[in-house]
Amino acid sequence: MKKLKVTIIGYGGMGSFHAKLIQANPEVEVHGIFDILESRQQAGEADGYSAYASLEEALNDACADTILIATPNDVHKEIAVQALEAGKHVICEKPVTLNSEELSEIMHTAKEHERVFMVHQNRRWDSDFQMVKDLYENRKIGEVFHIESRVQGANGIPGDWRHLKAQGGGMLLDWGVHLLDQLLYMIDSPLAKVAADLSYILGDEVDDGFISYLTFENGVTALVEVGTTNYIKLPRWYIKGTKGSAVIEDWDLKGKIVKQSGLEFVVAPKPIKAGQGLTKTMAPPSEESIIKEKFEKVTTQMDPFYTNFAKVVRGESEPIVKNEEVLQLMKIIESIFEAAETGQVIDVREHSYSNSCSEKGPLFIG
Repeated sequence: MKKLKVTIIGYGGMGSFHAKLIQANPEVEVHGIFDILESRQQAGEADGYSAYASLEEALNDACADTILIATPNDVHKEIAVQALEAGKHVICEKPVTLNSEELSEIMHTAKEHERVFMVHQNRRWDSDFQMVKDLYENRKIGEVFHIESRVQGANGIPGDWRHLKAQGGGMLLDWGVHLLDQLLYMIDSPLAKVAADLSYILGDEVDDGFISYLTFENGVTALVEVGTTNYIKLPRWYIKGTKGSAVIEDWDLKGKIVKQSGLEFVVAPKPIKAGQGLTKTMAPPSEESIIKEKFEKVTTQMDPFYTNFAKVVRGESEPIVKNEEVLQLMKIIESIFEAAETGQVIDVREHSYSNSCSEKGPLFIG
């Protein structure tokens, strides 16, 4: 089977990371690289790849099938449109663009030129997310009604273009785009409302963190939080269901499930001393009333991203990351910015969002 030849535009941290992913996948191979910085051109050559002299040369190379965009966010749209017009399939790093309008233009261009365009929303494949998705779909703690998803660190915003608003910096676009995408992909209901608060405590022109509260039409609520000033971190995931709760502490997947035992007769909890008083309401449940389980890792049946992309190009599969899903995601991010700026709860249904991501068909040409 002929491998797809991929040219990487932008050979920084993400571009070189993609090169490793491509090397490990039998469906694709790196054809060449281009970066505006000479040091990164040299790094690509040191890794064994040919470096193009210009972006135009890279886009016009008839031997390459696909362009991978791993540049700062503000030039994603421009490069994607040029690549599609040059007859290339395109993979784009997240966030796909600075706004939904730019993505709509890309989607129109992909359709016009009958090329595949896909966004690398890679956190759909994360093991911790797959565990939570399995818990949610299989009702392992009953009907899930509240989810908290967090990533937190104490190193501030990385010292590059991510500090700059014009280049699409800030944590909502950097990490929020991942956490929100996971929830939209998992929860089988349209989103109804969002509220948000952005942090600028470090004094940058872009947010160094945020908290957003989401309400879905089926009643599920979610709290999404990203922080770069957290010296003590809260759990990566905390999930509540009608029959129990679950937690995943961090990337090491350490977690647990505590759920109802289902026994008909159990001892009622006894009051405990809490500060200067007693409480029965907040007393721990009796041992016989609960079951404690390890939160086990699950095996996903999803094709790896690049395998799926190659199958889409050959017309053998639908994309796992559909463009219409990403368009919805970008519109919701715009609503979160609006909610934070105005201090209001935004009803996203007034923005003509349709059904949840999981119910959408593909919007691509393969």
